Amino acid sequence: MGLWRSTQKVEPVLDFDTPWRNVDWGKKKDLEKILTEIQLNHPELNQFRILLHGPIGAGKSSFINSVQSVFKGEITTNAGEESSANKSFTKTYKAYTVFNSNSEALPFIFNDALGLENGSGNGIDPHDIVSALQGRIKDGYKFNPISPLCEEDRDFIREPTLQDKVHCLVSVVPANTISQMDSSTSQKMKYIRTKASNLCIPHVVVMTKVDADVCPLVNKDLKTIYISRKIKEKMQKCSDSLGPTMKHIFPVSNYHEETETNDTKDVLILMALLQIVNCAKKYVDEQHNICK
Repeated sequence: MGLWRSTQKVEPVLDFDTPWRNVDWGKKKDLEKILTEIQLNHPELNQFRILLHGPIGAGKSSFINSVQSVFKGEITTNAGEESSANKSFTKTYKAYTVFNSNSEALPFIFNDALGLENGSGNGIDPHDIVSALQGRIKDGYKFNPISPLCEEDRDFIREPTLQDKVHCLVSVVPANTISQMDSSTSQKMKYIRTKASNLCIPHVVVMTKVDADVCPLVNKDLKTIYISRKIKEKMQKCSDSLGPTMKHIFPVSNYHEETETNDTKDVLILMALLQIVNCAKKYVDEQHNICK
């Protein structure tokens, strides 16, 4: 007797008929204007401070460079990037100011951190990120995976100002490997999120590498990103793994091989950035009682 074989076809996962998040792809200039003109409304602040963290190779430095490229209108590389996904280029705590095409500083800065890795003694120690959130790390501090910053270190700030503190925490995670993130890294990121929450610091997730063979539809046309069911599934995985709600998760495509900018990538980057900066502004307004 021969083996019975089913002839039933496996139906592919269908994408959505209409976008589940609305995007005006022609509003790049409007977004740039809003971000450029955001008011700090606090005498102690020069810029909002945004701290990026996440696994090695997630695209943290690449996101900073992509934001700078959007406002400059050309591909730039200020924050160092590592071509290998198994290495973290960032070794020190450094602030990056973003400038527009007129070389004017924008009202926010980024701080990049050494990547998180599996196990203890590898990658950044989560306690260093907590110290950064509290504004206790001096610019130029060199991360040590086996010995986090302590009060006796010369790079420890004992009386941080509002400008020293972080106003929004951003987790950068890659869409193409979020499902394979090891439990150790995931637990570290949850720990950091909890500490940020205890400090009332808002948390946003930037999901990178959405066009890295995650969804054929998006690989072909980035404007279909909010029609893609696969991308939404990856965003839901981010929410389940790290904690933030879907409305605080933003998929982007960083510049990594292009030699010119394009408006589609720019709009996604600017949408994420506007949410981040608005969260930072709300934190400052609410926590320090100086509102518009």
